Amino acid sequence: MDYGMTLALIVLTLIAYRITRYLFLKYPNPLFNMVLLGTTIVIGVMVICDIPYAPYEPASKIMTFLLGPATVALAIPLYKNRQLLKDFGFLICLSVAAGSFLSMASAMLIIKLGGLDAGVMIAAGTKSVTAPVAVEIVRLAGGDPSLAVAFVVATGTLGAAFGRDILTLARIKDEMARGLSLGTVAHAQGAAMGLLESEKTGAMGSSAMALAAVFASLFAPLLIWLLV
Repeated sequence: MDYGMTLALIVLTLIAYRITRYLFLKYPNPLFNMVLLGTTIVIGVMVICDIPYAPYEPASKIMTFLLGPATVALAIPLYKNRQLLKDFGFLICLSVAAGSFLSMASAMLIIKLGGLDAGVMIAAGTKSVTAPVAVEIVRLAGGDPSLAVAFVVATGTLGAAFGRDILTLARIKDEMARGLSLGTVAHAQGAAMGLLESEKTGAMGSSAMALAAVFASLFAPLLIWLLV
């Protein structure tokens, strides 16, 4: 492993993040989404400098190691708003269950109507589940885990970029509803974007992300049996 190249690519990623974060906070436009624009900057620099993906892989492993603690940290606003879970626990579970089922069913049905194979259908069904859970669901169902990750990342990025604006256009102003919607559809990225709105929205996004993973694991065998 070229440690100098690894360090340079980590620095490049951090610079891209800082630039996109500044732009997004100053100009809250979907095109300035930190994941979407940050990824574009890193890929663009690597293409211009003729750097293949292979040297970036060890850098990505070092950075994604911190993804676990970052995800766990989302539990902090959830703990601070735990009274909401006590007061509206049943409604929260019901709404996330419905959202998870419709998200999975609609994606799989569209793939089936499009005539694509079962492996693609299974991977697409897990698009709104956090990546580790999606990979396990797809692996157990005989699908392609790498394809599942691609669907998960694309869904999270698009949901984080456009989710809040779509909710605003739909005149959904309630913080709980917005947080649950973002967390159910766009998992961790959606929860993070909800946290930018308010602690309450972020807390609901975190709870929805966790619940969606549970419900997806329960719904997946049924939908695969029905559609595959």
